[in-house]
Amino acid sequence: MRINLTSVSVDDQAKALRFYTETLGFRLKHNIPLGEYAWITVVSEEAPEGTELLLEPAEHPAVRRYRTALVEDGIPLASFAVDDVEVEHERLVAEGVRFVQPPTDLGTVITAVFDDSCGNLIQITEEKGQP
Repeated sequence: MRINLTSVSVDDQAKALRFYTETLGFRLKHNIPLGEYAWITVVSEEAPEGTELLLEPAEHPAVRRYRTALVEDGIPLASFAVDDVEVEHERLVAEGVRFVQPPTDLGTVITAVFDDSCGNLIQITEEKGQP
């Protein structure tokens, strides 16, 4: 068994697609129109055949309440692995991304949390080598 697809609920699919591809650097995998919305997935440039991230419309009332509660409590909806949190933090800040938690050393990992501008907090994580 393996993870094939996961999702983030977004306020605006077009805006999310621009942010996740142009700013974060993911690659568009699918963009299939489905009436008012679309089935839009992105993948990592480093693993184009890997896990897909669905940019899902945040239309269900429970999703909106859930996301609001997570943001209010400062809890990231998703976590993405990076090789160097400091470098990625600097790159994203230069792109205008707003961080709610700067790079923070948590012992075995370094994390930072940003606002994806589409209604979610996203964490980036760098695993540190074992001592």
